[in-house]
Amino acid sequence: MRVGVPKEIKNHEYRVGLTPPSVAELTAAGHDVVVETGAGRGIDFEDADYVAAGATILPTAAEVFAAADMIVKVKEPQAGEIAMLRPNHLLFTYLHLAADKPQAEGLMKSGATCIAYETVTAPRGGLPLLKPMSEVAGRMSVQVGAHYLEKFQGGRGVLLGGVPGVAPAKVAILGGGVSGVNAAQMAVGMRADVTIYDINNDRLAELDMFFSSQIKTAYASKAAIAAAVRNAHLVIGAVLVPGAAAPKLVTRDMLKTMKRGSVLVDIAIDQGGCFETSHATTHEDPVFEVDSVTHYCVANMPGAVARTSTFALNNATLPFALRLANMGAEAAMKADPHLANGLNVMNGKITYKAVADDLDLPYQAWTA
Repeated sequence: MRVGVPKEIKNHEYRVGLTPPSVAELTAAGHDVVVETGAGRGIDFEDADYVAAGATILPTAAEVFAAADMIVKVKEPQAGEIAMLRPNHLLFTYLHLAADKPQAEGLMKSGATCIAYETVTAPRGGLPLLKPMSEVAGRMSVQVGAHYLEKFQGGRGVLLGGVPGVAPAKVAILGGGVSGVNAAQMAVGMRADVTIYDINNDRLAELDMFFSSQIKTAYASKAAIAAAVRNAHLVIGAVLVPGAAAPKLVTRDMLKTMKRGSVLVDIAIDQGGCFETSHATTHEDPVFEVDSVTHYCVANMPGAVARTSTFALNNATLPFALRLANMGAEAAMKADPHLANGLNVMNGKITYKAVADDLDLPYQAWTA
């Protein structure tokens, strides 16, 4: 199979679909890899590194798309990239379609087979291709929140960990999944006062055992969330419904009760966000204020630490990319139902029910 790696074009996105070591694995397995010139330069992968790994460098994205059978990316295809997709293409990347109807309709029109990293599952549960970026985003959320709590950044002027004689900041984390746990680990390390909210009592018990007395846990009732928002200095939205739009847990009315200069970090923004007042921002213009509360809603948070993120992502995606290249999409999905769960669009149809339901589009199940 011929695998194509275009340069990412989303705002300040420096990650790349395949690292040179990943390319070497694919070429060693007998596959051809074509890489757009400069695709990895933002994180110090030069074209020569890809050539040494066995890739061919092409001058434009259009030539990569034209030459490739499978396109491996990081972020969802932008409009110009969707226009280059054809029915013979297999697209393997993050899609987050539930919050992006124009993208979904464009992918349907293309006829391409589109497998989304974020809905591939694991035999023991969980989302193995989303996990590494959730880990990065969770850890980033705390350092970002601490930064925007500084007075010079428009924040309340609160040090997350406090100092002797001065209480630490209160951090409320909505969601006890991968992002939430990683956020809590960082916040605990910075000596903040941390509470994790979740609707799964078994998960709350696990978190209580894992963190012991370092954090508090609470059931995420509407009343509890309202109280958390009212009292917290930093609220981190780390809610995930696989493949579906995130629920709006924090309303505009709740926001009005927050302390002036408090900070919201919406990790769920790729899926539409879990704060009613959220809208996607970029690394170039990352924050906005509503009712004197700073919102950080960057839709590709891990792109800020692009080198770490790219290696972490490739560690997870490479085995699946190899399987797809070795077997082809349909055979690989027939052999692995967890990979098949990643299928979102095929033959012009939405094949993931949560996406179809959220976008009010026709759903057609794929059958092996």
